[in-house]
Amino acid sequence: MLIETHSAGGLDRVPDRLPGVVGADLTVPLVTGRRVPYANLDYAASTPCLTEVHRAVDRLLPWYSSVHRGAGFPSQTSTRTYERARDAVRRFVGAAPDATVLFTRNTTDALNLVGRALPEGTTVFRFATDHHAALLPWRGSRVCGLGVPAGPADAVRLLAKALGDAPQGPKLVVISGASNVTGELWPVAELAEVAAGHGARTVLDAAQLAAHRPMDIAGWGVDWVALSGHKMYAPFGSGALVGAADWLADAAPYLAGGGATARVTEVADQASVTWAGLPHRHEAGSPNVVGAHAMAVACDTLTTAGWDAITGHEQALAARLREGLARIPGIRILRLWDDERPGLGVVSFSVARIGHDTADQRLVASALSAEHGIGIRDGAFCAHPAVRALLAEAGGHDPDRALRASIGLGSTAEHIDRLLAALQDLVRHGPRWTYGHPSDGWAPVPDPRTLPEFLH
Repeated sequence: MLIETHSAGGLDRVPDRLPGVVGADLTVPLVTGRRVPYANLDYAASTPCLTEVHRAVDRLLPWYSSVHRGAGFPSQTSTRTYERARDAVRRFVGAAPDATVLFTRNTTDALNLVGRALPEGTTVFRFATDHHAALLPWRGSRVCGLGVPAGPADAVRLLAKALGDAPQGPKLVVISGASNVTGELWPVAELAEVAAGHGARTVLDAAQLAAHRPMDIAGWGVDWVALSGHKMYAPFGSGALVGAADWLADAAPYLAGGGATARVTEVADQASVTWAGLPHRHEAGSPNVVGAHAMAVACDTLTTAGWDAITGHEQALAARLREGLARIPGIRILRLWDDERPGLGVVSFSVARIGHDTADQRLVASALSAEHGIGIRDGAFCAHPAVRALLAEAGGHDPDRALRASIGLGSTAEHIDRLLAALQDLVRHGPRWTYGHPSDGWAPVPDPRTLPEFLH
């Protein structure tokens, strides 16, 4: 068994063969005055740092210096570290050996870079269920909305029809690897095959997918993939765009500045610029060598751990969570499709009532934190159209807000069981503490908890 549950009064533990995370032993204060181990069930928003990544960053920091053009030995070391990180990310996503790797701030940054590199007249195809990072960068282009598909096969059918009806010119299909709302997996290879058959290019939003499933963008036929370090246990401000060079090499630099230039001269008080080639063309400014190194180490650590162990751990916990939620009256689990294939450990749901009152989802999340030491997410998860559609179908009381629990390497069965017990108690009796300020988000009143010492 991947999940070990000890006797009553004990806690289960994460399997030893899985990478450790910083903060696994963190305790948090409750409004009652107690401290409890933190139950982090918000991995879909940001993952904690891998302990191996933490160690690797500590080893690099004494050698940290300017990247590129520095003559000092630490500069040469930092430059070598930065450039080697490209190879690790390229291998991790399964890209071709000659694929371009551009370091960005995050997935949103990477997808906006693609948006800036589109040839004139490009038509962009995307589904209404996408995260805002994949939904919004194409506003200045011709956008073909594909709506909400009834299932994976319907997604492929809708795309094929839209591409068949599309005007002449360049085409880009935006694919989400996994829903950040429901954890359901999209038919990436099938969508990419249909796109290629109609002469369209593809970009994969792998923000949710990258830390939970192996990727093979060359085998899938995907042109570009965007991903974030902070979603894959490397929270040091780095992301990446990996893929074909042509559109990127032909585009004006994403940012104008140092590092993106080959030569700058003054001609009649105007700067005349010869821009650098890839990858430096789109990496103006001082590179985030620490973030790139952290991301590379995370890539290698996850691969070494083995995807069977990672997915087995997460799927067992996700099944435990879904089964438990289904037994609590008034809780509705949100799903895009009736497809029963296992997805990621991301479960969104709505709570109808707490005690005798209609549930405010924000109050539920606040009470879980303040009274039980559990962290989940409330809101529309930067996927507003998708959440609204799902809540309308599920009959949620609040048409714009749901709850989301998400699982990762540091999650345990005790975290799941504590969440289920707390939700059961909230549904039956309501919060045990008083809360105020609903217009700004519910907060305990009074709130005796104190912030960590480093914030004082």
